[in-house]
Amino acid sequence: MRNHDHVAGHLLALFTILIWGTTFVLTKVLLKDFTPVEILLFRFLIGYLVLWMIYPRTQKVVSWREEALFIGAGLCGVTLYFLIENMALVYTTASNAGIIVSVAPFFTAAVLAHFFLDGETLTRRFVSGFGIAICGIILVTLNGSYMLQLNPLGDLLAFIAPAVWAVYSVMMRKIGLRNYNVIGATRKVFFYGLLFMLPTFGLVEFDLNVARFTQLTNLLNLLFLGVGASALCFVTWNQAVKLLGAIPTSVYIYLVPVITVGSSALILNEQLTWMSILGASLTLYGSYISESTARRKKHNLFSAKLRRDI
Repeated sequence: MRNHDHVAGHLLALFTILIWGTTFVLTKVLLKDFTPVEILLFRFLIGYLVLWMIYPRTQKVVSWREEALFIGAGLCGVTLYFLIENMALVYTTASNAGIIVSVAPFFTAAVLAHFFLDGETLTRRFVSGFGIAICGIILVTLNGSYMLQLNPLGDLLAFIAPAVWAVYSVMMRKIGLRNYNVIGATRKVFFYGLLFMLPTFGLVEFDLNVARFTQLTNLLNLLFLGVGASALCFVTWNQAVKLLGAIPTSVYIYLVPVITVGSSALILNEQLTWMSILGASLTLYGSYISESTARRKKHNLFSAKLRRDI
């Protein structure tokens, strides 16, 4: 991998997480007037339309096997992950959801990428970094309260979500290796995600009250989630996965609770404490250890391949 591609991948991943870290707060605000399914539908419908305007051409695939990757990515990365996450936020706090969802890098490394992606393996150093980051995440989540409220149903849903996201990450890594246009590929994933949402229409009631959209806060939050966190960030995240791999990219998810606490302080006027600052430092250090391990592993694999070629 060329050095500028490596740097670009990290910058894209960091940019994406800076935006995604605020979505817990914005979704929590929208849940006052919208159901989890409504937020999911409007968010990705906006995202799909934006991507269609940017890249209106059809994204063709060469086989049904590759089409199945897009179908699976749409089901896991759009419909299931965000539906489960939104439902979790109904029953648990944003803080609890933040800490539990942040185990996604470990799911990606240990459960999936370790077994299904060539060149992406689990190491002791990665596990050490994971442990340090989780300690930091716990401190950030507690934020001086010294007590984490458990909400069994919501916490269970939040725990399932990162496992689903890990499946999506591996599928997008495989799609990225096929050299599809990243915008076209992301739009195709959104299409299947929206398609899989159709069965949920018969399970929940949709509020036809359009007055909700006239409220500036609701409108801006939906546009931010649809245009920024969905259309833009899925493209940047998928490109980062393509450039870096599933494990190095997913490590950035460790930063989500740090960003969530910061955005909560700015948007919801929640107080920052010494515990949250210490937690943020541990999270950054742990993510650095895990990421540097994955980078060193890739470098060693490249060097070994180069020696074989020579």
